[in-house]
Amino acid sequence: MAGSSLGTIFKITTWGESHGKGVGVVIDGCPAGLPLCETDIQKFLDRRKPGQSRFSTPRKESDTVEILSGIFEGKTAGTPISLMVRNENQRSKDYSEIASYYRPGHADYTFDAKYGFRDYRGGGRSSGRETIGRVAAGAVASKILEEMGISILTYTRSIGPVTISDERFDPDEICANPLYMPDAAAASKAQDYLNHCIQDQDSSGGVIECGQTQWDPRAPR
Repeated sequence: MAGSSLGTIFKITTWGESHGKGVGVVIDGCPAGLPLCETDIQKFLDRRKPGQSRFSTPRKESDTVEILSGIFEGKTAGTPISLMVRNENQRSKDYSEIASYYRPGHADYTFDAKYGFRDYRGGGRSSGRETIGRVAAGAVASKILEEMGISILTYTRSIGPVTISDERFDPDEICANPLYMPDAAAASKAQDYLNHCIQDQDSSGGVIECGQTQWDPRAPR
């Protein structure tokens, strides 16, 4: 199966399944001498951790990252960095019922059609849990950018029909609501909308936006 590696100079390869022993990433191409510890990575993983609100998956995981290689005396060694998060809430039996049918809105059918084989325990590699490796690698990339004087700001721009107002854009509001929207009024409307979706047993998409912290989203595009 291809598609688990990204990048050329800074290259990452994610690994693991939703209900395997763990998930993680191997990063190749990180320069030596970069100060790096688990805390630098954990703060990013904490933002994507499941079970933080009723609008995300109820799965409970600490998502505690472990650095397995590539670090010596608190700095990168210039060798491959291996990061792992162990799966603690493994309840594969919860998925035994869906072994014989496909879930709408998931990659169950496409995996079976393409490979003739699928891991029905939460989708295996097609689970959102695979993004842990990408987020962890992004944390390391962000650390490199910080050394270059570049900081990144990321937030939710829209959920369903609700879009933030650039006039009310407030960076401090991003982590003040469970939807990470920089507009308190829009966040409130989006939560009401999602509550209706939950009542109707439906879901919703959204748009994520990111840029340098010096970038003004209110500037003309």
